[in-house]
Amino acid sequence: MNDRRKEEVRLLGENDLSLYNGESDSNGLYLSVLGQVFDVSRGREHYGPGGGYHLFAGKDASRAFVTGDFSETGQTDDLSGLSPEQIVALFDWLAFYQKEYKPVGRLIGRYYSENGEPTTALREVEEILAEGLKLKAEAQAQNKRFPSCNSAWSDASSGRVWCSTMSGGVHRSWVGVPRKLFSPGSSGFRCVCVQSEDPTALNSPLLKEYEDCPSLAESCPVNTL
Repeated sequence: MNDRRKEEVRLLGENDLSLYNGESDSNGLYLSVLGQVFDVSRGREHYGPGGGYHLFAGKDASRAFVTGDFSETGQTDDLSGLSPEQIVALFDWLAFYQKEYKPVGRLIGRYYSENGEPTTALREVEEILAEGLKLKAEAQAQNKRFPSCNSAWSDASSGRVWCSTMSGGVHRSWVGVPRKLFSPGSSGFRCVCVQSEDPTALNSPLLKEYEDCPSLAESCPVNTL
């Protein structure tokens, strides 16, 4: 027949998935991320018994990927309370498994219905992902405009910060001058390099000069005491 029916997506329940934990009497070696199930058999040294990631085998422990909480309560697919940045990191893990391992189905439960359709919970996570990606793009744009300074410390309380055409992982044609960049509503700051030819940036209320340092100096002493 030319009109072949599209192959149906395999659906597994939690009990079904638990049978693929890689133990000697198991059916194989699967894990799930955000309800998508992958065959990780070729990574048995990592996911099989004794492997560093064995705790993920036979279940969906999505939360643990980004929290590092490997306790029984941490090994869950419940993502409530996670930040948008953590959700972005989890989707990076999902992309890794999609690239490196064979997808074998969907897990019926929090993220996929008994018919294999996305649930409201998955849609909500995707909305948080969109917010996280927006924040990530804004952070990247800020880092490009205000790259981090170079720094060196002679001891725990004193050192210096300076700017060059390469700092904070950003190559550029300008050097810049060190400034303290404060986050809105926070007393914390990071050292950034600001273009001395950019008066708008230099006059930003979020930027402060270093004490005992000339305004346009490319290097400033730092004393934390």
